[in-house]
Amino acid sequence: MIAVIDYGAGNLASVVNALQRIGVPTHVTTDHDVIAAAEGVVFPGVGAASDTMKHVNALGLSPVIRRVIEDGTPFLGICMGMQALMGVSLEGGEHQCLGVVPGSVRRLPDGQPVPHMGWNQVWQQRPSALFEGIPDGAEFYFVHSYYVDPDDDSYTGATTEYGVNFASVFVRDNLFATQFHPEKSGAYGLRLLANFARVVATQRQRVA
Repeated sequence: MIAVIDYGAGNLASVVNALQRIGVPTHVTTDHDVIAAAEGVVFPGVGAASDTMKHVNALGLSPVIRRVIEDGTPFLGICMGMQALMGVSLEGGEHQCLGVVPGSVRRLPDGQPVPHMGWNQVWQQRPSALFEGIPDGAEFYFVHSYYVDPDDDSYTGATTEYGVNFASVFVRDNLFATQFHPEKSGAYGLRLLANFARVVATQRQRVA
């Protein structure tokens, strides 16, 4: 079972619908025990970092999110769910985030329309089970005005160019995250979600 964290994110329903479409059992929850016991965790999100962290902290979710990642549970952050993993966001001032990935969240540079909205290519930086069956340079759907800037490039699984070459995917051990919305990215987005579900199933078999 994959736990989908419900802290009021606007894209939660579309993420759940996409997972159900590919036959992945989900449990939408804020229950700390359910999240901690899940075989995989998805952290969706849209909107501003300050609002996201306010809701996450009000629900006491920060410690359990950090714990499941530290414990090796497969984890997928989506859009704001990726940005919230960083140390700090500079959106609307400086806001502390989860601090899982060292680095910051910065505004996209001038010279391109902001928000970055629409389809763009994703260039894979290393092989990963998350990209199985997905060609390098495949297009995914983005909606964001800020991007992650990790201090450690080993987190960067793929990059995208939009005024700056930014990390659009994290891939490190059990931790995965996408700046784009796989749930809105057609066949390749569904394939990426199915690949994550396979990572969860493989981990479950190893534990068993």
